[in-house]
Amino acid sequence: MNRLFVAYKPTGIGSNIFLSQLKRKYNNKKAGFSGTLDPFAKGVLIIGFGSHTKLFRFLNKTPKTYRATLWLGAASDSLDTEMIENVEMLEEFDIEKVQKAVKSLEGELEYEPPIFSAKRINGQRAYDLARAGKEVKLNKINSTIYNTKLISYCHPFVTFEATVSEGTYIRSLGCIIAGRLGLEHGSLSALERLCEGQFKYEDEIALDIKKSLNIPQNFYLGDSDNLKYGRVLALEDLEIQEDGYYWLDNGDNISVINVENKTVKYELGRIYTC
Repeated sequence: MNRLFVAYKPTGIGSNIFLSQLKRKYNNKKAGFSGTLDPFAKGVLIIGFGSHTKLFRFLNKTPKTYRATLWLGAASDSLDTEMIENVEMLEEFDIEKVQKAVKSLEGELEYEPPIFSAKRINGQRAYDLARAGKEVKLNKINSTIYNTKLISYCHPFVTFEATVSEGTYIRSLGCIIAGRLGLEHGSLSALERLCEGQFKYEDEIALDIKKSLNIPQNFYLGDSDNLKYGRVLALEDLEIQEDGYYWLDNGDNISVINVENKTVKYELGRIYTC
């Protein structure tokens, strides 16, 4: 079965375990997901069955929106509730100050990713090194924070939403908010991914592939049998001839092609849409 849909991963299990549950539910052995969520996080996870697993890199998955709850004064190396070491008792902040700290994240942001992250250091995951008690030093990264919004402030918990670029660490955003409130520590007590680009959770309804791609549609003007049987395509038979990735509509299936240096290559052959 070829299928692309959005599932909702609950907190407390990893993405791979959750995928195994879906494979059993739908009796499908070939499956994959895009955009790993760790056990602490819950929310949107894009799932592909069959040949549709090949489409992940061509989907319109950015920007992403998250909702998080920040526990002010909670010290944790993992920047979440997994490794809480100490909780500082704090005076309540003025809500305008909290709102200002949340909004201050917007724009281009340079920051340090959390040491408990999947980033690699000399071939090893940072979180594996951190759990082994080894020193972890990560280079600063840059993210675009498109929009932030304070949802609620019930001291010492700050719930906010952030729409961000690919690869943004929401735990680090929580830590930065705490710092801009003059605090040394702050850790997330909840994290939820609300959407990945245009993709939101809608009861695992199958997605329309032709409306889900982030590459433009092109049109083949030559003999339709060439496209039907996967034959070599000539550049002059394409409506758009500039370099780039495109999808071609073959009726009940699509093809993804790459135009480069006046040559047309199939990136993905026939991907059936139903």
